Amino acid sequence: MGRLFGTDGVRGLAGVDVTAELALGLAQSAAFVLGREARSESRRATAVVARDPRVSGEFIAAAVAAGLASAGVDVLEAGVIPTPAAAYLVADTGADFGVMVSASHNPAADNGIKFFAKGGLKLPDDTEDQIEAAMAKPLAGNTGREVGRIRRFADAEDRYLVHLLGTLEGVRLDGLHVVLDCAHGAAAGISPDVFRDAGAKLTVIGNDPDGFNINDGVGSTYLDPLRAAVLENGADLGIAHDGDADRCLAVDAAGNVVDGDMIMAILALSMSARGKLAENTLVATVMSNLGLKLAMANNGIDVVETGVGDRYVLERLNADGFSLGGEQSGHVIMSEYATTGDGILTGLHIAAEMKRTGKTLAELASCMTVYPQVLVNVRGVDRTKVAGDEVLQQAVVQAELALAGNGRVLLRPSGTEPVVRVMVEAAGVEQAQQLADDLAAVVKERLAI
Repeated sequence: MGRLFGTDGVRGLAGVDVTAELALGLAQSAAFVLGREARSESRRATAVVARDPRVSGEFIAAAVAAGLASAGVDVLEAGVIPTPAAAYLVADTGADFGVMVSASHNPAADNGIKFFAKGGLKLPDDTEDQIEAAMAKPLAGNTGREVGRIRRFADAEDRYLVHLLGTLEGVRLDGLHVVLDCAHGAAAGISPDVFRDAGAKLTVIGNDPDGFNINDGVGSTYLDPLRAAVLENGADLGIAHDGDADRCLAVDAAGNVVDGDMIMAILALSMSARGKLAENTLVATVMSNLGLKLAMANNGIDVVETGVGDRYVLERLNADGFSLGGEQSGHVIMSEYATTGDGILTGLHIAAEMKRTGKTLAELASCMTVYPQVLVNVRGVDRTKVAGDEVLQQAVVQAELALAGNGRVLLRPSGTEPVVRVMVEAAGVEQAQQLADDLAAVVKERLAI
């Protein structure tokens, strides 16, 4: 049996992989591991529990709350709120930990369970391993006054809304017409209110969650409806969230997509100019576009690279005290205000920069030239031999020579499958595609299983 926790908690098909029994056991084990500090202080641990609106979240969140209470943890039940809201509220209330029931951008049939440590931080791998190990051991039952209480967290949304508005530091969005796509997800109940309270004129789509339609043809992975709404309404910009609202992608007034790399470029330049970019450094993953790195270099901003995954970006931000990082997919982390990616926060600050500078989103995004990026997945190969195959490494060297410093090559073994991902960036898409195809052929020949 493989490791239960993946790159972002436990995730799978609700009712098959993620069952009520699993949720109950995970919660009891998490109470044992994450409640140690409270027990050492002879007090009862407290946990915030939240979910996105998919229908399976109702029984999974109920099982989580039951497991925690049975293990002696007091539960603040926050209901349907974004993942970054749950993380913020763990820190804001001083809770010992938090639980978010969500499968993010996945289809409605999936669901997941992820934990936040004290302060709203994601768990390190070793803590997840401790929780998994605890599930194999019998846990002592609680009775009488040792049993935890489950209470409704009545002002959860209001606390988070006030926090988000406070990050704007007085900047108003009056005069901006924004289209919001809430992905029929957790953003639907709060993102429109935040933008309206900040002064924006709004058109909202994807804001009618019914438990089954989350991410269904809308949101950050399906941008066509947002682009159409921006053009139809003559809006200044569009903002797309995913199901749990930890991502943000944007669309300019002409319908052009502004991805996570471009958003990071805009925010990094703004924060650097205002003295708010710690160490004048941006944290990005190895998959971020070369154009981002060149744009930062041209403006005297350092870029630190991590592996793919927002958890690795977060680890570097926390380790070195940096203030901005993220991924091309739209996970953008502003560590002064959040402990995880926050799509609503990101969208607010894109709009705020438009107001602050008087520039359109297209003008702001022009700070970065996007290099054509081609990704080829080569399946059925031994991903462990990438670094050791001399013929393959020589092929990479030849591809880099062909780019003459005007592009880059990346071979990335999958972490879970017999797949090697070949990524090539070049000034022209034809060259990028040709080099990627040629390298993919070498990978397939040399690493065939």
